[in-house]
Parts: sequence; structure tokens; C-alpha cells
Amino acid sequence: MSGARQKKQAKKMRNQPVSITLPGEPGPFLGGGSRASLSPGDVRSEQQYQQQKFSNQSSGPSYRKDQYFPKGQNRGERGRGRGGWQGGCQNVSEEMPKYITVSTFAQARAAEINAMLKAVTQKSSNCLVFQTLPRHMRRRAMSHNIKRLPRRLQEIARKEAEKAVHQKKEQSKTKCRKARRRHINLVAEFNRRQRKNIWLETHIWHAKRFHMVKKWGYCLGDSPTEKSYRACYRAMTKHCLLQDLSYYCCLELTGRENELLKQLARICSTDAGLTFEEVCCLSGRFEGSLNLYRADRYPEDMLGPVTFIWKPRDGSENRQLWIWMHPALKQDMLRELKAIFQCSEPEEIYVPEPITTSIQEEKQMGVVLSLGKKRKKEDKEGEKAVPVKKIIGDGTRDPFQSYSWVSQTTGIVISDRTMEILRYRLIGPLSHSVLTETLKAASLQTEMADSESELNNWWVENCKDSEKVSLHQRQSAIFELLEGISSPSEMPPGTILGLTVGDPRVNLPKTKTKAMPDFEKYQDNDKVRQLYLEGVPLDCAHSFIWDQDICKNVTENKISEQDLNRMRAQLLVPGSHLDLGPCESKIPILLVQQPGKMAGEDRPGWGSGWDIYLPKGWGMAFWIPFIYRGVRVGGLQEALKHSEYQRTPHTPNDFPDSQAGMQFAKELETSLLEKFKRRPPAKRANYVKLGTLSPFLCPWGQLTKNWERRMKASGEFVHPSSPHPECCATEGHSFCDPKAEMVKEASPETGEVEETMEITSSEGVLKTEDVTGTQDFGERGETMTSDFIVLRSEKLLMQLSAWCYPTAGKDRRVRLISRLGQKEMTEDVFLPILMSYPRALVWVNLSLLRKGNPELHAMICIPTEDDLLHLSKDKLFCGPQEPKHHDIFKHKVQKLKEEKKKKKKDNTKALESDPVSVPDKEVAEEHEDLILGLWPDTLPDVTSHCSRTLLGYVTRGDFSLAAGCGEALGFVSLTGLLCMLYKQPADKKGLVLLRTPASFQYRFARLTIEV
Repeated sequence: MSGARQKKQAKKMRNQPVSITLPGEPGPFLGGGSRASLSPGDVRSEQQYQQQKFSNQSSGPSYRKDQYFPKGQNRGERGRGRGGWQGGCQNVSEEMPKYITVSTFAQARAAEINAMLKAVTQKSSNCLVFQTLPRHMRRRAMSHNIKRLPRRLQEIARKEAEKAVHQKKEQSKTKCRKARRRHINLVAEFNRRQRKNIWLETHIWHAKRFHMVKKWGYCLGDSPTEKSYRACYRAMTKHCLLQDLSYYCCLELTGRENELLKQLARICSTDAGLTFEEVCCLSGRFEGSLNLYRADRYPEDMLGPVTFIWKPRDGSENRQLWIWMHPALKQDMLRELKAIFQCSEPEEIYVPEPITTSIQEEKQMGVVLSLGKKRKKEDKEGEKAVPVKKIIGDGTRDPFQSYSWVSQTTGIVISDRTMEILRYRLIGPLSHSVLTETLKAASLQTEMADSESELNNWWVENCKDSEKVSLHQRQSAIFELLEGISSPSEMPPGTILGLTVGDPRVNLPKTKTKAMPDFEKYQDNDKVRQLYLEGVPLDCAHSFIWDQDICKNVTENKISEQDLNRMRAQLLVPGSHLDLGPCESKIPILLVQQPGKMAGEDRPGWGSGWDIYLPKGWGMAFWIPFIYRGVRVGGLQEALKHSEYQRTPHTPNDFPDSQAGMQFAKELETSLLEKFKRRPPAKRANYVKLGTLSPFLCPWGQLTKNWERRMKASGEFVHPSSPHPECCATEGHSFCDPKAEMVKEASPETGEVEETMEITSSEGVLKTEDVTGTQDFGERGETMTSDFIVLRSEKLLMQLSAWCYPTAGKDRRVRLISRLGQKEMTEDVFLPILMSYPRALVWVNLSLLRKGNPELHAMICIPTEDDLLHLSKDKLFCGPQEPKHHDIFKHKVQKLKEEKKKKKKDNTKALESDPVSVPDKEVAEEHEDLILGLWPDTLPDVTSHCSRTLLGYVTRGDFSLAAGCGEALGFVSLTGLLCMLYKQPADKKGLVLLRTPASFQYRFARLTIEV
């Protein structure tokens, strides 16, 4: 037989049982003794022996030379034939036993026969029955017609077919693409996908161009898919950037003015800035912003920042107030407002329901009920029917919760108008050009277009009133004057302008253009100058958007895109202007000016713009015209950068003393820790050796506690009127400088001598504390509370800002302190501040002197005298370096790893092995939280752990395109800041050190406080 035939035969017989021919001459049993000595219980060993013989005596041909030859065995010992039986017959005959036990032998053979029958009946591959046939016997019809198979295989094929039927999923009735893309089915699918995370009206536009994230109950655009980081900055600086802020929540308060102001005064403070009683805001001319606290708890229990707008007085007793907030803050603020106004029972007067885009609601309900049925051709109604497109409500609201609450004692009503009012933001100097080109004031109308329709009936009634017509004309004139103003920052901060505009889709240009300012209108006339100085008059701040009935009418009677396109197609001259006449919708809007950067001296007014408030249902009708004017669209990341370049806190990232800020920090720590664990252990940064105690979370509570303890222990700034003088005994070490000892140790891996850093307390041992700060959220229950506060007193912040500037040298600011009327920094001045706020944080911004890029959770430290001396001698000195620390947890982690390996190895053994003892489990659970390169939950003193005293942490940091250098924002301890400023020389005031978590290098930075 040729070699090819042998290979073919071997391939065919490889899965077949091997036939064995036993010789007649018995031989002795291997290892002495005979097979007859086996006990009945040794059937298992007998079977193993037979299987070993079969594997050693296979007579089947094989094309693999080394298949039956063990390593170290010569081919001559087994014979020269491929089967290997002829040459090895004599050796095998000597191994055969003289006699056997019949029962034992029969049991072993029965087990082998059962195994063989099981192997024959079960399939060893995933192929179907008809695929096991030879190719010349296969037929195409066998895949669906079982009778075409041989009779011996038909039963197996029938079972396979029944099994496939059960496994097959039920196909949707609208499975083809044409049916899925039908508008009625698309809308039904979109409504289904909004059950968990609500979509904005611009969601589909964003989903095609943005990376989408699910946050706060909404599906929001995070950042564009194209490269646009610098382009978005240029748009904010020179052009125009558009953002959809419709996910912000709006709470409307209605009631008597004195009752509203009386209770609202309990959740804010005049010490922190504006209140709801501010005269300019109370009239309705300007928008106000403030920070809210729990009732009568200032400066503790922070709720978060809000903006508010009062409706201008219209002669009625009741006033309306809108409070806008971030969705992460809504539930806490709503709970507090209901508590102070005693609104517990829901009001059944107004409960807004999902609005449909068609007037024929009865016909649409029939369409919804028949969504699963196929639309037949003879169904004439099917072509005219418009599906129900729901405008879903608030994603932060419980679907079973009411929209409105009323107080039985005061009569104040709290209404949730989230997603009832849309909100867009235009940022940049060309915002005026985009607004004036996109929006046109509505034309007057005194007659109804259709007696049956309710379109613009509210506008016709108002146009019959001469006072309201005069007001509309004044508002239109002021709106046209905006085109003659070069930047929104030239307007008074928070200016409000009410307006009624026409349908912006009518003015849509043919192609995408860029709105540019008209320099001819930049003439210095009296009207523009008056608008600069006085702002918008009080009566022009009125808008019909405050009326819920009008907003509902405008939403329900909107002309659909289909009808609008049909009218465009019927124009005699294609592409010409479409004049709808009295059929054109009239939309009430509200324009609110955003002042941009107001704190500090550099780049005043940067990032200013306008907010546009619209009724719901008109989102895309305004969005696309804005896009066609050349604006660039930004997402959540662009909003973060906008606040970063303004050096203002961003919600909820930079409010660590609020519930939302703590929750954000917890989620950020979890995500960063998971990302750290995903990296291989050899590629992770060892933060223990780097001296970074908390790389993924800022332990604000422990930072303030440690600084308070250091102040009491030093006794340097103890005032005679201190409430606890006995706790402030002076010890033998300085207030700012920890005891740092350089320790040289031999590395256990390389044997080289390494210079490590160990910080010791006065007792000489590593100091650890059981801190219940913000690093453990889970152990403190559902309501997280902070044991520190953030200083927001404007008076104290102005004083600290003046102290941070150097009063001598090249960068001195001597006039600043005297101009602001601030006091010089003496103990009598700042000691009362220390006593009043022992655990307080201060919001600061830092600018690097040299190169460097600050990162998240970077450490802000105090430079030593030697660092400042070195900097004064060498202007190119970047900064000192942190010595390498000793990893005291490395051996514990390795031991824990070995224990886990040993435990896993023990579990793989037989069941007879002993289980793991209880003490080992306890040890494993005790060190389960140990991760190589990270400190456990219990941290030592964070201020004195490194060679430079820790002052605070960075919450946001990056290279600033606005400043041209690395900038960072963060919080520092008030106690540590006063200590540092008091000890620093006059020409080095405000100099600090920055160190990123994964680096040893410190870099000098200038610390400032902008108010």
C-alpha cells in the first residue's frame, strides 16, 4: 500500500476502536504477581491496565511516525513495521498473565463496551447529521427534508430539528429594514429606548457626531468624535460655541412675595454674596446666582449652586420664581424646598403629560395600539396617520412622582418644569451675530389664519392690546441693537430680554454659512451707549414663556417638518424665501446674558454669551438654524473646559462639601481604581514608593483634621482666648516642617542601596490614624456628611486674596491691599479666622512658573526655605525632588499572593484533602484590600508624609490654551494657607510646589485667590 493510501486509511480509522489479537502463550504480570490477585474492588485498575495495553499495542496503521513510540525508545525494539505488532510480539507475550478472574475481567470489559457505545451514539463534533455522510451521498434537500436522509439517520435528524426549533428566538414582525425604518416604528423604538435614560430633543443629532454618556438620568453628548479640542477653544474665544443645557432642572415657585422671601432667606446667606432679595434680581431685570445650604445651616450642609430668575411684576399679588440647578443637585434641593415651605401633598391642578406632535390624538391612539400589526396597502388611514412622538419629561424625576406640590398653610406651589423649558447656550463674541441672523421678531397679527385651528390664537389676542404691541416693538428694537455690540461681555451681567420670534426654519440659508458682524452698525450712537450703561429696561424683560398655557399651545400647534417641506416644494421659484403669512408660528423666548469671567484681572469677560430659553417641542427647529450659522457644538467636556478657563468651580466636581460632590468623588475613585487594576502589575505605578497616599481620591476631611491637630500641637498661633488652651501645649517641632529622616536601605531585589524617605512622629514611629473622612463613603450610611466646610465668605476671600500677593520684589502688589481696604497680615487679624474656621478649605487657582503639566489629584505643598533660596539664586530651577519611599506593604502583598496560590492549588486536589482552616480565611480577609502600590484605607498623617508639607489637592489641571502655561484649580486648607503666608518672605508670597501623583518632581507655582 502506498504512503498516500496509508495516510488516507489512517485518517479514516483514527476514531474507530482498535482490534487486538491476544497470543496463546501467557506471560507473567508486570511488577511481579499475577492478575488473579486483583480484588473485585480493583476493577478500576484493571480497566486502566487494559487501556494502557490497547494504547501500546495498536495495530492500526498510522502516518505519524512518533505516535506509538515513547521518548527514549528505539524503533528496533518495537519492530520495523508501522503497526509495531510483529516486532514486539515476543515482549508482549511475556507480559501476559497465566490466568484471569472471569468476574473481574467481565466487569472491566463491560465498562469498555459501555464507553465505546456511548462514544458511538454521541456526536463528537458540532456538525449536523447529513454533514457526517460522505460527500457523494449528500443532497441539498437533506437540510430541510428529513426523508431524503438514510433511514438509520432520520430519527437523529428529527431530534436535531426539534432542538433547533426550541433554541430559535422569535423574530420580530417588522424584521426587514424597510419596516424598521418606517417612521411609526422608529418613534416607537426611540420611546422604548428612553425608559431608563431620557433623550434630549437634539439626541439623534448628537448621537451621530458625539461620544454619548449616560449620566444623571439622561443620555448626553460628552465630546465630539472629530478632533476639536483647539477648535472649540477658538470658537469660545473668537467665534461662537453652542451647547444644549436642556438637561438642567427648573423648579418654579409661585406664591406671595413676602412668604417666598421669608423662607428662601433660610437657605442662603448675605455673607456668601447675593440672595433672592437682591433688588436688581427681584425686579426681574437680571439673573442671579448663589449657593444654597440646608435651612439655617450656613456655612455647613452645602446643597449646591443655582441660578434664579424672577418674573417681572404684572400687578398680581403672586410672584413666579425659576430656580435652575444641575440634575445631580435636584433631589436634595427639592426635598429641602418642600421642607421649608411645608409642601407635602401633591397638587392635581396641572400635571403635564407627554405631548404629541399631531392634533388628531384619537387617530394616533389607534396607531399606537396597532404598532405590532403590518400596515396594509388598502389601509388609507395608514398613510395619513402620524405616530405619537413623545416628548418625555425629566430624567431625574420618579415616573410615579407628582410634578407639583402645594403648601396648605402658605399657599405656595412648587412645580417641576424640567424639560418643559429647553435651554441653549451660545458662548463667544459672535453670539450677537448668530442670534440676530437666526431669529427675527414676530410680525403682528390681528386675524386668525383658520377659524378651526388654535394656531397663534394667543398672539392674535395680545396684538389687539396696544400696550403689548408697543412692548413688543421696544423689545424688537433692543434685539436689533445687539448686532451693534461687539461682545456679550459689554452688556450688564445677567441681563434678561424677553422676545417673541417667528419660526426660525423659514430663514434657513441654502448652505451652511458663518455669521459675521456688520461693522457698519458698530457706530457710537446714543441708543447703543444707553444700552451699555443702563441695560435692558424693566418692562422689556417680560416674556410669554412664563405662561404655561401659551407654551402648551405653541408646542401643540407647531408646523411639522413634512408640511414645511411640502410648502417649499410648491414654490414657483425653488429655493426662494418661504412666506407663511398668518400661518407662521410665533414662539416666546427668553434671552439671558452670561457674563463670562468676572473674577481676577486677566481676560475679563472671556467666555461670555447668551442663554436661550424655549418651549419644549421646538428644540431641533432652533438647533439646525444655529448650526447653519457656523457655530461649533460642544458637549460635557467643552463645558468643563469653559469653567476651567474661567477658573470657576464646576458642578458637581468642585463642590466636595455637597452630597453630589461626594457622590461624584466616590464614582471617580471607583473608575480610576478599576482602570488601575486592569493594568498588569508590572506596568502600574507604585504610589507607596512615590509617597502618594491617595492617588484616586482627595481626603479633604483628613487634611483639615491633620492641619487642625498640627496647629494645636505647635502652640505657635494659640490665642489667649482660645477655647481649649490646654490642648495647645508647645512641642519641640515646627508647625510647618515635619520631621523628615533620610534612611538608606538595601533593596531586596537588586541589593543596591536606595535612599528612602520615612516621616516619623514625635515618638519616632510611623503615625497612623483611624480617619472617618471622605475616603469611606459606604460605612457612613446613605446620607453622606462632610466634617469640613468650604470658605465662601466674600469678605474673608478678599482678605486672603490680598495676602497671597507678594508685597516686595519684582511682582509686588503694595497698592492692592490699600486699594481694597484690606488689613496687613498680623496675628491679631488672622487668628480669629483660624478660630472661627478650624476645618475649612479655600478654592484657589495655580499657575506654573516653568514647564510642567498639572494633573488630577496633584499635591499642593509648601516649599521650604532652602527651596525658595535655591529659586532666588537660580531662576531656571524647576523644583526639588521627593526621595523614594519604602514600600512597607510589598512583602504583605507578596505573602497574600502566595497564600492565594497555595489555596487555589489545595482546592484543585482530591476531595479527601483537608479544607482551608478558619484562621487562614480570616488572614486572607484581613489583607484582602491590600493592592500592590496602594495604601490601605487607613492613612497616616497626610500633611507630614512627604518631605514637603501637604497643603491641598488639585481637582482640575491641564495645559491652559488661554494662559499659555500649565494651570490648576483645587482646594487648600485654610489653616495651612495662613501658616504658609505668615512664614513666607515678602517677595515670595503665594509660591507653592506642585507634584503629580506618579512623579517625584516638584514644580513651583503661583497661588492666587480670585473673587
